[in-house]
Amino acid sequence: MRVTTLSFVLSFILSAAGLGAAQAAPLTITTEHSPPASMQGQDGVTGRETDKIREMMARTRTDYKIDLLPWKRAYMMALNQPQTCVYSTSRTPERERLFKWVGPTDEAEWQFWGRIDHEFPLKTMEDARKLRIGTYNGDALGDYLRDQGYTVDPVSNNMVNPEKLLLNRIDLWAVAMRTGVVGSNQFLWSDKLAPLLVFNRVKVYLACNQSVPDELVARLNAALADMRRDGTFARLEHKYEHWPQQSKP
Repeated sequence: MRVTTLSFVLSFILSAAGLGAAQAAPLTITTEHSPPASMQGQDGVTGRETDKIREMMARTRTDYKIDLLPWKRAYMMALNQPQTCVYSTSRTPERERLFKWVGPTDEAEWQFWGRIDHEFPLKTMEDARKLRIGTYNGDALGDYLRDQGYTVDPVSNNMVNPEKLLLNRIDLWAVAMRTGVVGSNQFLWSDKLAPLLVFNRVKVYLACNQSVPDELVARLNAALADMRRDGTFARLEHKYEHWPQQSKP
């Protein structure tokens, strides 16, 4: 009787463990409001990078939800909360071991923007050493400049920085722009503001908490590779080619 009872208990425990593995917690995916890559639509979060993420999840049959949050909160959730990922995240040496990476899903340039009528020279990064630089809370770009000893003035809403430039409250705005996109085509300040210097190029990813299984990360990367091969990636890119210009802050 004891043997039978013990076998039953062990069988129950193993079955429960198997059920738990089969019903793994869904992913929480966080992002920021950054049109046209990620933004709130009528039926939830949408956008160019969002569509890529959704396609990867569909192909791997991964349960998930997407939350649109301020960037620093979105990033910190993925860093600290199990089963959580964040996009679009710059993959830098400082972040390499913090996350598991799916991508790249896009590329970006780190640019200095300024007033068209600026009077200071800006041919190299060293020329920006003594200038006031507007940055974005939690952004890798801002962390990089701060670590290098530049004077940075972070804000919680990146779209406040163009206004601060126009008011001469900062000298430069450090911002990540999609590689190959002319800044004046994406913003409506072309008559007063302009990109002055590209000082770095990075690739951006879906960055996942270390708790996300390696097997899932591998399947998501494989799905992304398939999307590139079968033309889906290019189709999603083209879908937002003529997205309307965003308005002034």
